[in-house]
Amino acid sequence: MSLLSRRIPALVRLVPTLAMAAGLVGLSGQVAAQAAAQPAKPLAKVRYEEVIRSVLYVPMYVALNQGYFKDAGLDVGMKTSQGTDKGMAALLSGSADIVLIGPEASIYVANSESPAKPKIFAGLTATDGFLLMARKPASGNFDWSQLKGKSVMAFRPGSNPDVFLEAALRKHGLDPKKDLKLVNNIGPAARTGAWMAGQNDYAIFLEPEAGNLEKDGNGYVMASIGSEVGPVDYTVFTTTDVFMQKNPEVLQAWTQAIARAQQYVQTAPVADLARQVAEFFPGMSQPELVKAIERYRGYKLWKTSPLVEKAAIEQLQDMLTASGVLESGKRVKYEQVVVTDFASKAK
Repeated sequence: MSLLSRRIPALVRLVPTLAMAAGLVGLSGQVAAQAAAQPAKPLAKVRYEEVIRSVLYVPMYVALNQGYFKDAGLDVGMKTSQGTDKGMAALLSGSADIVLIGPEASIYVANSESPAKPKIFAGLTATDGFLLMARKPASGNFDWSQLKGKSVMAFRPGSNPDVFLEAALRKHGLDPKKDLKLVNNIGPAARTGAWMAGQNDYAIFLEPEAGNLEKDGNGYVMASIGSEVGPVDYTVFTTTDVFMQKNPEVLQAWTQAIARAQQYVQTAPVADLARQVAEFFPGMSQPELVKAIERYRGYKLWKTSPLVEKAAIEQLQDMLTASGVLESGKRVKYEQVVVTDFASKAK
C-alpha cells in the first residue's frame, strides 16, 4: 500500500473536525460583526454644578479630563454656581442633578419646609482649602493674635468658609464676634477686586487666587484654615432624594469615577496633574498650577475615599452651633443628610 493510500483514511476522519472548526470560526466572525454593528449604550447625561472654580477640586477635574466619567457611562455637563447657596438653589429648583457644595447647606435644608430634601452621597475634600492671607510678609512665625482688632474678609454668615474660619479663630483663643471684624458682605466674584482695592487687613482665599496674589506681591499666605481645623468634610456631592430614587445607577457610577480620581491624585506626579487640569485654569501657567497643587497636596486636603463619615457631620454641626447659625435643638441625624450606599461600594 502506498504512503498516500495509508494517509487518505486519516484525512477523511479529519474532515468533520475541520469543517466544524471552520464553522465555529465563521460563527465567531458573525457574532463579532453583529456586536460591532450594535450601537453603544448612550451615556447618561448629568447636569452638574460646582460651587466655585478652584484648584481645591483637582480630583474632579482629573476625572473629567481623563475620561473617568465616560468610562462609567456618564456624560457630564458642568457649570459653576459661585456659591453654596446658589448651588443648592439650582439643585432644589431642578436645574442641576448633582452639585458640589458644602454639607452645611444640606443640614439647613433638612430643617426647612422644602419638599425636596438634599442627600449627600460622596465627599471630595477632606477639609477647608482656604488660606489666610496678609498684605505684608510675616516677620518671623505668624501668630494668630495679630488678627486682634483687624478686619478679615470672610464669606457670608453660615457658609462653610466662614464657619471654618471662626473655628480656627476660637482654637487660637480669639472671639470671632468681639476680637476682630469679619467682613461677610462681599460676593465670591468680587472678593479679589475688593482686596486689590485695599479693603480689609486680612482675607481668606482659595487657589488659584491665593497664588496669583502672592506672585504679584499683593498678598502673603499666613496659614491654612483646614490644617488648623482638621479633617471635616468640606465639599460634598449632593443630589435630591427624588433623583437618588430614580437614578441610583448614575450615582454609583459617579461615585466610582470620583473614587478612582481620589486614588490617582494621591501619588500621581504633580506635573502630570497640572497638565491634566490645565484646561480648567486657562489663566494659569504650568509652574503656577504645579505650585498650587503641591501646596494643596501637602495639606492633605483631598479625601482618599468618597465616604462621608458620621464623625465629620457631627463635628461640623458642633462648629455651626458654636458660630450661632444652628440651634442645638435643630441638629440633624447623620442618616437624614448622608447616604453611604454608593461610597461604601466604590472601589
